[in-house]
Amino acid sequence: MDCNEARPLLDANADHELTPPQSLDVQRHIESCEACRRESEMVRAMKGAVRTAAYHRAPDELRARIMAALPPVDVAEPQWRARESDRQAEPRGRHRKGWLDWLRLPQGGGFGALAGEGGASGSGNQSGSRAGSVAGWHAGTAWRGGLALALCALVAAGIAVTLHRAGEAAPFVDQLVASHVRAQLSGHDIDVVSSDQHTVKPWFNGKLDYAPPVEDLAASGFPLAGGRLDYVGHRRVAVLTYRHAKHVIDVYVFPEDDPAAGKPGPALVRDGYALARWRDDGMMWWAVTDAAPESLTALQAALSARLHGEAPGAPYPGS
Repeated sequence: MDCNEARPLLDANADHELTPPQSLDVQRHIESCEACRRESEMVRAMKGAVRTAAYHRAPDELRARIMAALPPVDVAEPQWRARESDRQAEPRGRHRKGWLDWLRLPQGGGFGALAGEGGASGSGNQSGSRAGSVAGWHAGTAWRGGLALALCALVAAGIAVTLHRAGEAAPFVDQLVASHVRAQLSGHDIDVVSSDQHTVKPWFNGKLDYAPPVEDLAASGFPLAGGRLDYVGHRRVAVLTYRHAKHVIDVYVFPEDDPAAGKPGPALVRDGYALARWRDDGMMWWAVTDAAPESLTALQAALSARLHGEAPGAPYPGS
């Protein structure tokens, strides 16, 4: 294993994500390569610093303020404890005020009436009415409880789906930002240094299971600086490095149907770094930079024009 093969695996090796044979090969290379050993130590030091960072617990005063701001809960007295005259004159639903009023069962024609129809006259009729009221109350309570549980389940499912969709790309975006930052900190952000696309593209041959498109966008203000291999989304990926003014833009290229490529969507900002993602030429493109998000929009437009044989536009301001 050489440096080009080991470097993309250093982060995964530190996280113990490699298979035992891969981990053994990487460790052997680290022991024989001073540069890779330093980078591996840097990765482990960064992970250790994150794990030992201070944890700040919310103060007790915040909990007290939240509890004090909550509206009071009015718990209604059970109907079976009320007087018989009150139960007959006033529906139980009136004791419950608020948004649960609509869960009230119809009175007079509900479970209680049906259960009490078979009672005899006199004391027998009174006993039947009382039994019907109790049976109706229990049946109504069960009905309302079941419906409330169903509503709670639907609300919980909706919240879970929303949170899942909102956080679906978060781990992948974090990997991209970490990859970009790690490359800048290591001082080894480019494996093949060249502005010639005919030099950079062949360099990836044999190192990946796909051929990434490579274009020099110097005419649009984004000169190609070179490329490198990295390990993102549990696979090796091609990274094209562009310069814009004094900023570096890393462009990660995946096959469009690759599950590790993520999904296209609007521009993102994470920890001060701008990200953009789009589909073009059968590939999924992710761009990361510390420059303004507008620079990624201009880069995407310039790259799309070159890929489709269109004339490049005016150079982006600031180049």
